[in-house]
Amino acid sequence: MTDIDIRIDGCAGRITLNRPDALNALTWEMCRRIDAALIDWADAPQVRLLVIDAVGERAFCAGGDLTEMYRTGMAGDFDYGRRFWADEYRMNRRLFRFPKPVVSFLQGHVLGGGVGVGCHGSHRIVCDSSRIAMPECGVGLVPDVGGSYLLGQAPGRLGEYLGTTAARMTAGDAIHAGFADYYIPFEDWPTLKQRVCGTGDPALIDAAARPAPASALAADQARIDYHFSGETLDDIVRSLRAERSEENAATLMAFERNSPLAMASAVQIVHRLRGPGATIERALDLEARFTFRSMEHGDFLEGIRALIIDKDKSPKWKHRLGDVNQMDVARMLMPLGADAPTLEDAT
Repeated sequence: MTDIDIRIDGCAGRITLNRPDALNALTWEMCRRIDAALIDWADAPQVRLLVIDAVGERAFCAGGDLTEMYRTGMAGDFDYGRRFWADEYRMNRRLFRFPKPVVSFLQGHVLGGGVGVGCHGSHRIVCDSSRIAMPECGVGLVPDVGGSYLLGQAPGRLGEYLGTTAARMTAGDAIHAGFADYYIPFEDWPTLKQRVCGTGDPALIDAAARPAPASALAADQARIDYHFSGETLDDIVRSLRAERSEENAATLMAFERNSPLAMASAVQIVHRLRGPGATIERALDLEARFTFRSMEHGDFLEGIRALIIDKDKSPKWKHRLGDVNQMDVARMLMPLGADAPTLEDAT
């Protein structure tokens, strides 16, 4: 049994993530196989749309497989991670720019790399179990895989909030924030997939959709917009600390779990991607500036150690919350020059 099942089903190109015991976490090989399928199907007349789903009820995809990145990074090999990210980002861009409808079924955990596969399509479907988040700051990274583009386009200051706190969105939250489009109960998915693949007609999704559930994120929008309107992470921290409330205390507690350098950089990236001039290419370039430096100059290896390797959940970050030098952020986000990944077709 392979980690990913790629085939043509009726009128649809089908991509099914098949690592349920690992919450369908992405490997480098899975990214490369998805990218190859996108190339093959872009001009294939028999493929009228894409359908992306995953085996199991617990997760669509809970992120990327980071163990090998840690092993190679600790050995001083930073090139392995950079090549992985370059291939993944190229796939993310191709998915975003795919010339046909892309339908994704996003049950359970949709985290990090899962957002890069599932949330760049034209028809993003969620259900009651869906929990979507960008938790990269918890391992010393910034929201990547094109997720920073979605954060930059989110209403108000939700992008800064979601990118720094790793808050998990329900179905209603994800639709409100622009990470999903349709709410359809999970039990209706098998029949809908069969009909969409058989006909190649994405209009069937519109007909099957139900009203979106209420969004707690939308209800909290005014507070978030007020406190996350600062220019820097330190501005945001000062605002939250100045007004005592349960909600602000919970937000600050979320900050305490994450890398201050990563959060400060995430705020700057979201600021640069706000508005109609933002592109997926610009987002991926900004993300790569940070991720390519994250092992050598950031907190990434320490973040993986604390969360995944030793599991002590006590990372020793390079900075303290509320005391991040903006020059350090600027250094992480400088252009990569000749080291920047090529987002066009690889030879």
